[in-house]
Amino acid sequence: MNEPAVPLLEFRGVNTHYGAVHILKDVDLEIFPGELVCLLGGNASGKSTTLKTLLGMVTPTTGEVVLDGEVVTHQSTSYRVERGVTMVPENRRLFKRLSVLENLELGAYLRTDRDGITNDLERIFELFPRVKERINQKSGTLSGGEQQMVAMGRALMSNPRVLLMDEPSMGLAPALVQANFELIQQIHEEGVAIFVVEQNANMALSIADRGWVLQTGRVVLDDSAEALLANPDLRASYLGEAGQG
Repeated sequence: MNEPAVPLLEFRGVNTHYGAVHILKDVDLEIFPGELVCLLGGNASGKSTTLKTLLGMVTPTTGEVVLDGEVVTHQSTSYRVERGVTMVPENRRLFKRLSVLENLELGAYLRTDRDGITNDLERIFELFPRVKERINQKSGTLSGGEQQMVAMGRALMSNPRVLLMDEPSMGLAPALVQANFELIQQIHEEGVAIFVVEQNANMALSIADRGWVLQTGRVVLDDSAEALLANPDLRASYLGEAGQG
């Protein structure tokens, strides 16, 4: 009999406050190895706080954050990054005066395996040929789509086991959004678990295995991506406005 899979990253009954304001309310989440899952929600739903709590930038008031079976609720962000959790931040946040190569190398700052770093750089060039073409350019001179590729590449340079993505479609032209999600799917096919926080519900669910919907800090829906796409409540209240940012 097969052992049940252990979640790679999970919340167990997480409550988070900013002062007296209760942001996340009894949130349970599980991300399994190799999965692509998405978290949907409008503004002020708690999506960003979820990411910050997963990364260790915010500590829950109650509940636990668990990484590969280890409770890391009070561990630092760098501790979690060393153990395979990495984020592609909203609006890319590249160091614009540094070259593309320098930005990519910063992604590997906690690593000491030189051969592995070289191999991962080659893998990123295969995934994103445009990044290789721009390797010596300052990152601030790239288009939005190219910057997104560099941001993804920088995150992959940390050799992550789970990649957190904050609003990857934000600020991209509509034509680039589709291409961007195809890149996310490509990374997923390489075996990296991906957790996408996104307002573009249709696009996120089209590539995800599973999804959650967060509303004022509570998980109100939790199902396969296919079931969520077909859910009449989600369609009526949410999918119709998915493209409005």
